[in-house]
Amino acid sequence: MTSTTLFYIIIAIIIINFIVDKILDALNAKHYNDKLPEELQDVYDETEYKKSQNYKATNYRFGILTSSFSVILTLGFLFFDGFEFVDNIARSYSENPIVIALIFFGIIMIGSDILTTPFSYYSTFVIEEKFGFNKTTKKTFVLDKIKGWLMMAIVGGGILSVIIWFYQSTGIYFWLYAWGLVAVFVVFMNMFYSKLIVPLFNKQTPLEAGSLRDKIAAYAETVGFKLDKIFVIDGSKRSTKANAYFSGFGSEKRVTLYDTLINDLEEDEIVAVLAHEVGHYKKKHIIFNLFSSILLTGFLLYILSLFISNPILSNALGVDIPSFHIGLIAFGMLYSPISEITGLIMNLFSRKFEYQADDYAKNTFKAEPLITSLKKLSKNSLSNLTPHPAYVFMHYSHPTLLERIRNLRKQ
Repeated sequence: MTSTTLFYIIIAIIIINFIVDKILDALNAKHYNDKLPEELQDVYDETEYKKSQNYKATNYRFGILTSSFSVILTLGFLFFDGFEFVDNIARSYSENPIVIALIFFGIIMIGSDILTTPFSYYSTFVIEEKFGFNKTTKKTFVLDKIKGWLMMAIVGGGILSVIIWFYQSTGIYFWLYAWGLVAVFVVFMNMFYSKLIVPLFNKQTPLEAGSLRDKIAAYAETVGFKLDKIFVIDGSKRSTKANAYFSGFGSEKRVTLYDTLINDLEEDEIVAVLAHEVGHYKKKHIIFNLFSSILLTGFLLYILSLFISNPILSNALGVDIPSFHIGLIAFGMLYSPISEITGLIMNLFSRKFEYQADDYAKNTFKAEPLITSLKKLSKNSLSNLTPHPAYVFMHYSHPTLLERIRNLRKQ
């Protein structure tokens, strides 16, 4: 296979992915105005439903603009040898492969982020503001960007440097060492993400003593679940949308509740949401997702090791001097169809796990508070209650609200 053939394969993958995504988005958009099923009639009143339809339509149009810009930018970079241009800049500063790669990715990542910042700004301060979601200040927006860049430089740059060093030191067996490094990093982040990363962006405080904490403690005791660490995060600092999540293992396991969740839901509803999260833990879903992620990373790195030394990857992007970092970019584009397939499989498992966690909450607590909490959360985030089945199959990690309610009410 010639580098020219590979170049056009990459172009075809990018264009086909874009077309498929836009077809799915269009199919989904056609369902925005569907009549709500009987089980969901009480989620919105007429005014709120029109607002939700308007919100979805606005995001749909904006999504066409942002995704089109991204594809045009990528295609332009490919056709006009943008990768070679950036590679030459990086090589003008050093001859060390690691330094060259860090400069190269630094330019690509920061340049891309700067170009897309106006879209991010518009989404936050125009669309989200218009529909009453945004609580982010311009200062927080800028600080989040800077912190994100620093995180990318320190963590991403550090991991990339070590992987390239493995490649230089061990050749084609680098993938085994890289896999070990990534596995340790993933486990570490699962354990300590809430303790190390979240505080950089949000304030976390222990849930204060009171009836809510007492109800949570009482529920945890009935299911034999030791839960000492319950934190409240200031999600309202950025948005009115609510969430809750579980993180860590063993002595580091904790539940984090958004302050918006506490404000929006009744205490029994919060306990029901928590019961759902405990269900994920009890059913070993967190362990499954962790090890699946590690195995998929190992598979990706092994496939990468088979091709990374071939100069055709770099040549396909118009770069004359073969290198690990250019090969990595080309491989990432070629791997995207496989990534789509693995993503579909993981979404299938995820939707199955959500049913299991819902069932656990129903069997160990109550179904109705979970149903009302799901309805409130959907209403408050102006969720799409009538998505197209194909869109759900391709993109949803959770069953639809209707499917979850019917499952919860099933005897």
